[in-house]
This record gives sequence, structure tokens and C-alpha cells, in this order.
Amino acid sequence: MMVGGSLWPIIASLAAQGTPADVVAPPSEPPATAEAAEPQPPEDLTPPPPPVDWKEMVDDGLITDIIEGRRRPGYSPDLPDQLTQDNVGALRPPPPQAFPGIENQLPIPDRWRLIETLGVVKERWFDPYHQNTLKGDRPIDPEKVKWLPIKGDDWFFIANAVSDTVFEPRTFPIPNGVQTTERPGSLDVFGKSRSFVLAQTFIAGVALIKGSTAFKPPDVEYRLTLAYQANYVDVPERRVLDVRPSQPSHRYDSFLGVQELFVDKHLGNTSDRYDFYSIRLGIQPFQSDFRGFLFNDSQLGIRLFGNRDNNRFQYNLAAFWRLEKDTNSGLNDITQTPRDDFVLTANLYRQDFPFVGLTSQISATYNMNREKNDIQIDHNGFPVRPALIGDLRGREYDVVYLGYSADGRIGRINVTASFYAALGEDRNSFFTSKPAEIRAGFAAAELSYDYDWMRFRLSGLYATGDGDPYNKTEGGFDAIFENPIFGGADTSYWIRQTIPFAGGGRVISINGRNGILNSLRSSKEEGQSNFNNPGTIFLGAGADFDLTPQFRISTNFNHLWFENTATLQALRMEGSIPKDIGFDLSAAAIWRPKATQNIVGRLSAAVLLPGDGFQDLFENKNREDAYVSILANMILSF
Repeated sequence: MMVGGSLWPIIASLAAQGTPADVVAPPSEPPATAEAAEPQPPEDLTPPPPPVDWKEMVDDGLITDIIEGRRRPGYSPDLPDQLTQDNVGALRPPPPQAFPGIENQLPIPDRWRLIETLGVVKERWFDPYHQNTLKGDRPIDPEKVKWLPIKGDDWFFIANAVSDTVFEPRTFPIPNGVQTTERPGSLDVFGKSRSFVLAQTFIAGVALIKGSTAFKPPDVEYRLTLAYQANYVDVPERRVLDVRPSQPSHRYDSFLGVQELFVDKHLGNTSDRYDFYSIRLGIQPFQSDFRGFLFNDSQLGIRLFGNRDNNRFQYNLAAFWRLEKDTNSGLNDITQTPRDDFVLTANLYRQDFPFVGLTSQISATYNMNREKNDIQIDHNGFPVRPALIGDLRGREYDVVYLGYSADGRIGRINVTASFYAALGEDRNSFFTSKPAEIRAGFAAAELSYDYDWMRFRLSGLYATGDGDPYNKTEGGFDAIFENPIFGGADTSYWIRQTIPFAGGGRVISINGRNGILNSLRSSKEEGQSNFNNPGTIFLGAGADFDLTPQFRISTNFNHLWFENTATLQALRMEGSIPKDIGFDLSAAAIWRPKATQNIVGRLSAAVLLPGDGFQDLFENKNREDAYVSILANMILSF
């Protein structure tokens, strides 16, 4: 068969060799001798038929097979009539005639193993990028795992493993202990500020899923994720890591936490495009808004969720019973009784509203705290509930957060925004020992613009502060469990570090680790929300530079203020405290050698240049004019 040639030489050759039987050949030449001549019939005067136009016959489709087994290039016969479905829920396979040229091919019963059968790829258990049964790329063979209680050929197994290594030298104001110090004779309120943290976290997760999730929700999902952390901390002063002065100023600790343990059941579909509704029960992650300002945690709960209108609408209805946390790792501690702290939340997302490319969310979240009679001592011996501030009495409260959030783009501008109003009642204000109304607000927004390989960002945040701690209204906004991805996230000094509030409250911090709000609470992991706080004002600018697909530089320039310092003045018994916290400047280098998220290295540095308000609160003998945070982080994922 000719490849890339033409059939016309073959047709010409056939025409030269002879003509069809009904075409009369011209008379031959006379014989060489008269003897050999035979009598000739009378001459036929009928004109010969016209010559056959082979090209026209081929063009008209009258001839398709010039030579057996060969066809004209580009020609295919008409396909059979369109298939009709005569059995709801099933579609009969088309006949072989519907696929010209594949009559001699055999169907492959297992489409997931087709690529390996063809020799294109060979599965390796440690390779997450090609077909891998451990990553859910093809179904489990029930015959090989008879011990699993599964039936059918559409069960998938997914394994995840993460190693997260952190080394973090930093400086921050560290108060001297009341009874003793690390260095006798050091009598200043604040001691040396240098310390460091080394933490190694291993996360391992497995999931068993039924259903082809490439285009529809899973029918059933079982998931378990464990996290183990070993950490070492060294600080220059005693009674920072442990309440006992006899304990050294360094500590090693480890803990195993359960971060996910749930079953997810697909309840049904509402359209032929797999709009669905499902229910999930157990320890599960939940994020109340796009950037994690209000509630971003993995907690014990039940959640009904789904979508509508071709996924233009998504919704969540959830109830959570908050678990206790390990003090030093922040992981879930299921060996303790869950807290008397409950979160009920409902939200609705709408895509392309009010602008195409922008997703809007409305939410209502109710936090019901009933820990008035609960006394909680953390693993280091410090009281965290009730907080050792004000009248030192137990508290309980009810607060509803009404919110609107948006994420997406408007034209060329990337937009993220969240707005919350906190309304409720605190049954015991720690300033007056009487009930008080909660009336607080929050707003945050980030705008960014992409130009080639650069992104430029502007961000702002406003959280109201309490203007009069002795009246019947608490006006300081506080979250349930914040973990914001905002303003440089944990690259930022203020978001990354915890600043202790020395004088006026024991074991109380101005802000919490991995938090941006000035909440004056003992701990976001184990403490209660506090609406008697000075509030937060934040303005920032930043830029991301993708120098290569593997290498990014990120910079952030932020300025922070207290919204109102009345609460600080009452606790410190000072007539006035300036609002200026200072400038938070940071830069980070992020390296992904494979241009994926499987290997990510980060080195960042941040500096806090204290403003008048920070210096007023934390003036020390050394009169340090800058505080530094270094973060070296390596994440390996499978």
C-alpha cells in the first residue's frame, strides 16, 4: 500500500492493462501472411462506447476498493443511524461499523490499565505523577485485598504523606519570671529576647473512596489523617515554657493528633450534571470564608453540603463540637473530653455574582460557649480558662457572626474581601462582672494586579476595638479560631509571633500565633474569645515575583495600629497609650525544584520596627529598636 501517495498511478496502470468486458477493442493489424488469414466478418459500423472516466467514478463513490484491501485516502462510508436509548440508565455499545478501521481490535475491559498495557508507563508505588493505585488513579483489585469489606470494582485507595520541617529563630519581648530569672541579678521587667523553635511534623492520611470521582461526587468516602509533631524550644528566661520556676528554659515535646476522621456519604443528585447533596460526619476541616478570618480549623462535627444550578450555587450547613488542643503542637487531642463550645454555621456561595468571575458568599455563624464553670490548665501548667485577666471569673457567651465574603476578579483586578458583624451577649464581662452586649465589626480586603510574571497587592483590615471596658457593651471584634491567609500570612512578623501582654494580665497575649487580631486572650487553641480588646487596623502592600516556574520572591510592607487602647489603659492603669504598633516588613524566597507542590522550600525574614504604642507597652532595659523573625521551612509531600 502506498503511504502518502496517490491512487491515480494504479488506475492508469489498470486502464493500460485492459478495459471492462463490455468495451470493444479496436481491430488488430492484418496477419503477416495470406495463408494465415481467416475470413473476416462484415465490418461493424456501430461506434464504440465512450472511454470510462475512472476519476469521476471514484469521486462519485461508485468505486471505493480499487485493489482489495486498499481504499481511497480520506474516504469513509456513511455511519449507521444514530443510536437510541431504549433502556433507561443504560446505553448499548455501538456496532463495529460505527468505527471504520477498528473491526479487528478488541475492547479493553479495564480502562485504567490501558496505558500500562500499551507500555507507555509502568506503575511505581513511590511515583505520584503517573498511574498509581496508592493515589487513586485506578481501582483496587478486590481479589488482592480480600480482607477489605468492599464489593465491586469502583473502590479507590488514596494515601498521602507530608513532612513539614520548621526552624525558626526569633526575638520578641520576654518578661522575667516573678520568682526567679535565668540570670540572677536581672531585675528588669523584660529579659533577653532571643529564642528559637525547631519542629518536625509528619502527616499521614488514607482514604477509601467508592465511585469514579473524576466527574461525579464519591458515593462513600472514609478518611483518616494523623499528625505527629516533635518540637524543641529554647528561650532565655524561666517560667516562659513552664509555670514551675525549677524547670529549665528549654523544652522538648512530642504529640500525636487526629486531624481527620470522618465518613462522607453521597445522598443523591439533583440534576444530570451531578448537582448533589452529601453528608459528612466526624473530625473534618472547615473554613468559614475564603481567607480563614473567622473559623479555620479541623473539628468534630456534622456537615450537610452540596451544590445547585450546574455548580453555580454551593452551600454548607454544619455543627461542630470543639475539641481540646495539645498546648505545644496545636494538634487535636481526642484523649480529653471535648469543650463545652459549639459552632453552628450556614453559608451559601454564588458564582459570577454580582460580576462575572467573582464568587460571593453569605454566612451566619453561631458560637455558643458554656464554659463558665470550666477550669482548664494547659500542659505547661498555665491556666487558660478562665483567662487570668480582669476579675478572673469564668465566662460564657453567645455570639452570632453575620458575614459577606467575595473572592475572584473584576476585570484585571483580583479581589478578596470579608465583612462580619458580631452580635451577642457576654454573660460575665471581666471588667464589670455583669452581662454585656457584644457589638463588634470586621472588614478586610485585598486587591491585586497581575502583570506578566509579577503580582502587586494592596491589603487592608479593620477590626473594631472596645472603647469603654466598663460600660455594658463589648465592642472588640474577636474570631472563633482564626488562621488567616492574608498580608503575607505566616511570613509576617505580627501574624507569626505571639507577643505576651506583660503587666495587667498573666499568660495573656496581645495577639495569637498564626493570627492577626489583637484579641488579648490566653490562647486561640484553648482559650475563649474576648470582645474586650483593643482592635486592629492593618494596611499593607506587597508583591510576588515568579522569577522562574521553580522560584518565587515575595515581599510585604505592613503597618499596624490598635483601633482603641482604652482596654490596654485599664489593664495597665496608664492614662494614655499610643495606637501605633509599628511597621512589619518581610520577604520570602520560595523554591519548588520540580515546579510542583511535592517539594517546597521557603526561607523568609521579617522585622518589626516598633511604633510608639509598642514601645510604650514593651520598653525594656536594652531599648531594642527592632524585633526579628527568621523562618526556614521544608515541605515534602507524596
